[in-house]
Amino acid sequence: MALRGPAAFGPGSRGSLDEAGAEGREAAALSAAGVTPEDEEEDDGRRGLLRWDGFSAWLHCVCVVGFDLELGQAVEVIYPQHSKLTDKEKTNICYLSFPDSNSGCLGDTQFCFRFRQSSGRRVSLHCLLDQFDKDLPVYLKKDPAYFYGYVYFRQVRDKTLKRGYFQKSLVLISKLPYIHFFNTVLKQIAPEYFEKNEPCLEAACNDVDRWPAPVPGKTLHLPIMGVVMKVRIPTCHDKPGTTQMAQLTQQADTHTSIILPTVHEVDLFRCFCPVFLHSQMLWELVLLGEPLVVMAPSPSESSETVLALVNCISPLKYFSDFRPYFTIHDSEFKEYTTRTQAPPSVILGVTNPFFAKTLQHWPHIIRIGDLKPAGEIPKQVKVKKLKNLKTLDSKPGVYTSYKPYLNRDEEIIKQLQKGVQQKRPSEAQSAILRRYFLELTQSFIIPLERYVASLMPLQKSISPWKSPPQLRQFLPEEFMKTLEKTGPQLTSGIKGDWIGLYRQFLKSPNFDGWFKMRRKEMTQKLEALHLEALCEEDLLLWIQKHTEVETVDLVLKLKNKLLQADRENLPVKPDTVAKLRTHIDAIILALPEDLQGILLKTGMT
Repeated sequence: MALRGPAAFGPGSRGSLDEAGAEGREAAALSAAGVTPEDEEEDDGRRGLLRWDGFSAWLHCVCVVGFDLELGQAVEVIYPQHSKLTDKEKTNICYLSFPDSNSGCLGDTQFCFRFRQSSGRRVSLHCLLDQFDKDLPVYLKKDPAYFYGYVYFRQVRDKTLKRGYFQKSLVLISKLPYIHFFNTVLKQIAPEYFEKNEPCLEAACNDVDRWPAPVPGKTLHLPIMGVVMKVRIPTCHDKPGTTQMAQLTQQADTHTSIILPTVHEVDLFRCFCPVFLHSQMLWELVLLGEPLVVMAPSPSESSETVLALVNCISPLKYFSDFRPYFTIHDSEFKEYTTRTQAPPSVILGVTNPFFAKTLQHWPHIIRIGDLKPAGEIPKQVKVKKLKNLKTLDSKPGVYTSYKPYLNRDEEIIKQLQKGVQQKRPSEAQSAILRRYFLELTQSFIIPLERYVASLMPLQKSISPWKSPPQLRQFLPEEFMKTLEKTGPQLTSGIKGDWIGLYRQFLKSPNFDGWFKMRRKEMTQKLEALHLEALCEEDLLLWIQKHTEVETVDLVLKLKNKLLQADRENLPVKPDTVAKLRTHIDAIILALPEDLQGILLKTGMT
C-alpha cells in the first residue's frame, strides 16, 4: 500500500468549474424546489462564512482511493486540497475503502467504516458543528476522537486494464454519523464521478459548500448535482420514536427530488432478519457493552449489521467503540485481537475469514450469510456453542454461551413472523422492531432516570451566598431497593431477572457514559439555579453592608459566573443573564471611579 502524490485539484483551481455556473446551478435547483434566498430560513446560518466553511460543517474531505498494481490501494485525490489527513489516517482510509478480496463485490457496493482520529491532531477552533451539537439527541452527537468514512466502491471488468478490472472508491470523510443521508449523497455523486472524474467531484463539493449549516430541527433544502434533497436533522427535544419528516412527506414539494425520512437510521429489520429470534438477547449484549463480532460476507452487510446493533439501544447512546467494517490492516488490529487480555468492549464488523481464527477467543460472535432483499426471509440462525466455531466455513449462527437475563418476548416474534407471511414492507417491519427496542430501552432506563433525579438537591437548599450544593452519591444498593415499587414492571410485561441485568449494566461503559452525562447536566442545572438565585437578590443593598474589597470580589465572581454560563452553555434563561449584567453594571457604578475603570476593562459586563 502506498500513498500517491498530491491531490489533483484544490480550492484555488476553479478554472474547470466556473463559479458563476455553480451559483447558477444552485439557484436553479433551489428555485425548482420553491425555495428563494429571501425566504429560506436556514440561510442565516451561512452569513459571514469563509470559503469551505459551509463544506466543513458537513464533511472533513472527499477521497478517491484507487488500486495500483505496484502500489496497492492508494489515495489518488483528496479534496479540498487543504484538507489535513495524517499518514496513519490515509493508510486506514486506503484499506477500509476496499472490500476484502474474498468478498467478491462486483458492480457497485456501498458501506460505511469508522476509524480513530490520529492523536495530536489540532482540534479546529472554528468548529461550526459545536454550536449545533448541544441540540442533537445524545446518540447523534459527534465523537471528537473518530471519523466516519462513507464508501461507494465500483469494481467492473475492464480488458484495457492490466489487472482486468476497474477498481475505485469514492469516500466521504465526516464527523457526522448520518449514515442514510451520506449514502444517499453518494448515490447522487459517485455514478457521475466514475463517468466524468474530477470536474464532477469539484462541482459536487462546491454544491456542499453552499449548503446551509446542519441545524437540528430545521427543514433543510440541499442541492446536489442538479437535484434537491429535503432533510430534517432530529433534535434532543423530539419525542423518541417519532420523526417530524413524516408530516413533511405528506405535503411534499412537487419540485423536491428526494425527501429523506431519516438521516441516520438503517433498515433495522433487514439487518436483524437472520437473527430476529435472538434480537432481545443481542439487545442485552449491546446494552451491557459486551465484546461482539459480526462476521459477514461483505462490508455492506457487516457495516449495516453493526450500525443496527448500536442503534437498537436508542435513545441510549452506545458509549464503547464500534467498527462497522474492520480489517487486518486497521491500526487497532493488534490492540483488539490480542489474547494477552480480555477482549475489549467493542463491536467489530469483519469479512475476512482470517478473523474466524483470530477472534475465536471472543465471547460473542454473530455469523451471518447474505442479507436477503426485502420480502424474503432467510433461515433463522441458531445459538451455538463457541467451541463449534473452529472452521472458516462455519454455518451462520450466534456463537455464544451467554444466558439472557430476560425471558424472550414471544409477542414480537409472532408479530414479525406474521409480517413476513403477509409480505409486509421492510420499512413497516423495521418500524415495529424499532418501536419494540425503544419501549424495551425506555422501560429499562426510566427507573434509573427516576432514581438519578432524586439525587438532585432541593431548590430551597440553593443559597446565593454559598457554592451550589453537590449532587447526592449514586448508591447501587439504594437504587436496587427502588425497583420493587418503581421498576420496569410498571411499563414492560417482559419477565426475568431485571435486577441481575441492572447489576451488570452498572459495571458497563454504557452506564458510566450515561451517568457522567446526566451528572454533568444536573450540575449545570444547579449552577443555573444558583445564578437565578443571585439575580433575585438586592445586590446594591448587599454592597452597602460590605467593604470595597468584598464588593470587587463579588463583581469578579459574578463576571466569572457569566463567562461559565456562556462557555458551558448553562441552561440559563436569557432574562437571567441580562438581569445579572445590569446588576454588575449598577454595582460598578456605585464604586469609586478608579475602580470603575479597572472593573469595566476586566472580562465581560
